[in-house]
Amino acid sequence: MTLYRNAGPGMGGGILPDEFGALVERPVAEQSLAYLTSTVVQTSRSRYHIPIVTEDAQAAWTAEGADIAQDEPSLAEIIVTPMKLAALTAVTNEMRDDSDPASLDLVGRGLARDLVKKVDAAFFGNTVTNGPSGLQSVAGVGVVNDGESSPGPVTVANSDPFAQAIAQAEQVGAVVSAWAAHPDDALALAQLKEATGSNRGLLQPDPTQSGRRLIEGVGLYVSPAVAKGTIWGIPQAFVHVVQRDGATLETDTSFYFGSDRTALRAIMRIGFGFPHPAAIQKLSVEFA
Repeated sequence: MTLYRNAGPGMGGGILPDEFGALVERPVAEQSLAYLTSTVVQTSRSRYHIPIVTEDAQAAWTAEGADIAQDEPSLAEIIVTPMKLAALTAVTNEMRDDSDPASLDLVGRGLARDLVKKVDAAFFGNTVTNGPSGLQSVAGVGVVNDGESSPGPVTVANSDPFAQAIAQAEQVGAVVSAWAAHPDDALALAQLKEATGSNRGLLQPDPTQSGRRLIEGVGLYVSPAVAKGTIWGIPQAFVHVVQRDGATLETDTSFYFGSDRTALRAIMRIGFGFPHPAAIQKLSVEFA
């Protein structure tokens, strides 16, 4: 649901409510790595409950004709509270009244770019003042490092660290569905070769999506929001982005009355849920 309100006089015939909502929400959904690599949940409630099975119901070999022993799973839950992310900008009243799609796209991109940055910074970060806590805050994630008693980064020369991360996720019933890396680390990976003397790169193109590359068959996503030296193995089934309703979009023609501009305010409420921390893989890496 996208809400649209006009706090001042009419908006004119240019920007329609459904069009403007899509201009903000669609780029966030299409460009944010948090959205692209996670299970996205839409809710109308202030809190979203994610159930967790801490222990499965137990089966037992049973003699024919004997009563089947009853057992029940142990259940828990985590609660995700979507937090408010807001942006404020202004457009000239000439642009506001212009129905040309290029003008509308310009408005949407201006708001969406910073929303995307803030969402991904929170998702790949630690704790955020007035915002949701991200991957860095999650205790108990799977770790890939050099394995020493005082662990440091593993030197990446081939895909073995990624194979280890995939195996660690499989051991806890999860599947790594995406890698996320800083652009500098992605470049270093792209420069690695499959074997000594080979010109074939370690990264291979994804035949299903133009421009995306694969490591161990899993797609690599790139964002400056990811800390350099850390690569995340994300299991989509166990990482949630919870969005409350849609973007609330409001306009006010009086806020910038003296400069003949209209104020545009976008608000999204977003939270993150990590119900199975051990399924998430964190690779501490360096390159020779």
